[in-house]
Amino acid sequence: MERQILIIGGGASGLMAGIQAAREGASVTILEHMDRVGRKILSTGNGRCNLTNLSIRPEHYRCSERLFPMRVLDHFSVWDTLTFFDEIGIETRNKGGYIYPNSEQASAVLDALRLEAAYRKVEMAVGCDVLRARKIARSGNRRAYFLVETSLGEYRSSALILSTGSKAAKVTGSDGSGYQLAKAFGHRVIRPLPALVALHCEGKYFRQMAGVRCEAVVKLVCGGKTLAADKGELQLTDYGISGIPVFQVSRFASMALDRGQDVMAQLDFLPSKSMEDTTRFLHARRSGLAYRKSADYLTGVVNKKLAGVLLKCAGIGAETTVRDITDEQLGRLSRLLKCFEAKVTATNSFEQAQVCCGGVDTGQIRPNSMESRLVPGLYFTGEILDVDGICGGYNLQWAWSTGAIAGRCAAAQVRRMESHTEQTGRRE
Repeated sequence: MERQILIIGGGASGLMAGIQAAREGASVTILEHMDRVGRKILSTGNGRCNLTNLSIRPEHYRCSERLFPMRVLDHFSVWDTLTFFDEIGIETRNKGGYIYPNSEQASAVLDALRLEAAYRKVEMAVGCDVLRARKIARSGNRRAYFLVETSLGEYRSSALILSTGSKAAKVTGSDGSGYQLAKAFGHRVIRPLPALVALHCEGKYFRQMAGVRCEAVVKLVCGGKTLAADKGELQLTDYGISGIPVFQVSRFASMALDRGQDVMAQLDFLPSKSMEDTTRFLHARRSGLAYRKSADYLTGVVNKKLAGVLLKCAGIGAETTVRDITDEQLGRLSRLLKCFEAKVTATNSFEQAQVCCGGVDTGQIRPNSMESRLVPGLYFTGEILDVDGICGGYNLQWAWSTGAIAGRCAAAQVRRMESHTEQTGRRE
């Protein structure tokens, strides 16, 4: 089957690419190996779909080329995204800069995308496993084309867009197969690793603290240097640490662990107080609650399960009277409240990760078109690239922007090729 544009992968960026290319008049087919397109969209924003974020800055994205993401977003911005979703019938809601569909249903976003794709006559080949993809050169004035061999037969196209996703959340369809396709076309793939993921930590106390949620600062330290830090609701688990602040810094742990380096997590359970204020606070509390048992010394300060672990680590017995807690013990408790350390031993697997760090080297991609610098007519979108955003709608914005740019530019290129062929044929 021959189409002007083939898109491998029917996730967020693939759907956007297909719709935008079809709007430009191109005939488009999306090849999706799952039984339906857009699976991963359904799980975004805990099922509510955080579409994008009104605040977009360079620090919201991580990439080996630091400014590459912003160069891309200059060509399809947050405002372009909002306009697009308004056009396809999605009313949005602003929650402190975080943009959601007004219905707060990720399924509504997927439905709107599928309806628009159908209206634009984008063909969908689902349950379609891609076996091989290559570019076929032809002699004379005959145009080169892409040949994609699949479980459903062969497809040909003038342009090919790789929107296969990463290795994160395989259950939604991201199996990493796109990396092999990219390599086959000569592209460098930076080793993918789990990102936006929970961390496993060494220590016998985590089972006792499992289930605790609290406001905290999470800092990662390697070789005496801070890798990253973030503040938010920390979740303590039986194996380590999770929650938004952990997700935000996890890619740095992934990379350091992959290099064989030791990584320490430092947890600040009283981020609103300095170390000095914490020490003064504990001394005043010892005076004011001198009559209590030590087991109740931190009641109302931190979660009871967490308090029990901190007191034990500080060497304060549960039956000790608060007035008998020594200055040395209070000093240890202050340090534990402000800098509870645990060695990071691993991340959760790709299956539990929201995205990956690593991917196709952006140095080989043109940011204004998403076209390969190595293979004309080949485009890349979304998570297959070496770009990962923090939590908050940034990864979906990356999908919308890269998909829209690739779809539009691929369609424009196809028009130019066909016009050139037609003119050449007339001259002959």
